[in-house]
Order: sequence, then structure tokens, then C-alpha cells
Amino acid sequence: MAEIIQKDGTWVFDGDALRLTPGRDKNVSPLRRELGELIVPLGALAGLSFEQGKKTGRLRLRLRDGADPLLQATGGRLTEPHDPYQLLVESDRYGVAEYLVDEVRQALLLDEVPTDPVDAYLLPGPSVPLSASAGDGTAGFDGERVRLEWNWKTEESKASAGARSIGVAEIEAVEWQPAVGLENGCLRFRLRHAPTKAPAKYDPNAVELWGFRKDPLMALVAAAVQARLPHPAAGPREAVPAQREADSAGGDDHDALLRRLRELGELRRDGVLTDEEFAMAKQAVLRRL
Repeated sequence: MAEIIQKDGTWVFDGDALRLTPGRDKNVSPLRRELGELIVPLGALAGLSFEQGKKTGRLRLRLRDGADPLLQATGGRLTEPHDPYQLLVESDRYGVAEYLVDEVRQALLLDEVPTDPVDAYLLPGPSVPLSASAGDGTAGFDGERVRLEWNWKTEESKASAGARSIGVAEIEAVEWQPAVGLENGCLRFRLRHAPTKAPAKYDPNAVELWGFRKDPLMALVAAAVQARLPHPAAGPREAVPAQREADSAGGDDHDALLRRLRELGELRRDGVLTDEEFAMAKQAVLRRL
């Protein structure tokens, strides 16, 4: 097992998965704290690198394209403070970071993990229900429906229609764009039968983002919805109700299995399970993922 503990977070690799836990330092972003611990199976990894600096270095984890709904929804636009797949490393832990990189690379070679894109999500996305407020509104998601509510700063023509409730089956795509310079960002839900080119300021299916600290939290809502949409590699399709129920059940099972992995890790840390018992239980769970 390889482990590195820093103020920015803790990364632990046990040969089968990499567990990423955000730190409790005040500089850790709200997005990473809200997202919580991530368990990334070896099969989702494309590589791990370490960059040294004079005072701090940085571990960068690279996932296979299409493995993570958060990266899919944000399109790689999360900046360094908010990216859960980066870890700041203090100079006195450079050797530990390099050892972690070597262990992950060796495991990828031994297991012959390919680096090509995947056609199904290998991570479940953020837990639901969740809600975030930023810009001109609040977006919430309970696993089945998105709810958009407006605040006093919302453009009148959009606010006058009242709160929006959108079923997952109605959503064709979701996008999250950060504010850049003088250009505002947005969280937008594109509906199957209601295409629009309206700016987010006037679009009743979008929350406009103005570049404030809570903007990245909207990416969690985007990722949770993305995880329940058809995978992009599968191509567009119209889901019938029975298919949607099966998809939802599969997602719930995946979430439950990942929660079980976290519980097993906690039981081992608390001394309830021995290392051998933990390894056997973990393998049983991983075979079901």
C-alpha cells in the first residue's frame, strides 16, 4: 500500500483502487470538500504524474476519457484549486509522492490497463440529493428531477415563469461553463424537445454564473445529472420508462457498492477488520462493480 498525507488531502493506493480524500485545510476548495472521498478503481486510471516545484509539487491523476461524469460535465474546465484529481505536495514529501507514482504505474502495467476511452462511467458521480446556489439561482437534484429556483438578481423575464422542475428523461445534455474574464458562465440543461440559443441570462433552463467562489459547486449538480444520462459513447437514444428505471437502479447499485467500499475502509482503520478480512471483502465488492 502507498499513502501520502498532506494538508491538501490524502491519497492512498492499495493496488486495486486509489482513494482520494480532501484535506481539512482552509484552502481546500468547497467543491472538493462537498464532493468528499473518491474511490477511483484501477481500471479508470490512465496515468499519474508528479511535478516538482521549489516549495511545493503537484500530483496529477489522469483518468481514461469518459470514466468520470464530473470531468465529462465540466469538459476539463475545473481550475487547479477545484480539481479533485490534483494534490499539492510539500517539498519534504517529494520522495513519498514519487513512490506513489511508481506504485500506480507498476499496477497499471501489471494489470495491462488500457488508456483508451471507456463507454460507461466507472465512477458514480456526486451523491444525491444535493443543491447549490450561485449566480442568479439555485439548482437542486434528487436523482430524478432537477429543480431551478431564482433569486432577486434574476432577469425578470426568466424569473416571471417561476421555479422549474425538469425530469432526467427530458434532458439531452448538461453543461457547466465557468466565468472567464468579463464573460459569465452557466449551468445549463439542454432539453430534448426544446432547443434554444438564448443566453443563460434569459434561458429558464440555465443558471447564470458570475465568477464567485460558489460557482464550482454548480459543477457537482452537473456531474450528478450527467451520471444519470446515457454515456456519450453510447450515442443518443430515447429512453423508454422501463429503460430509465433500469438505468436508475443500476446507478443506485453502483452508488451502494462504492459506499460499501468506503465503509470497509473505515472498518479497517478502526480495527474492526483485519487487513486480510478487508482485502477479501473489498475484492467481493469490486467484482460487482
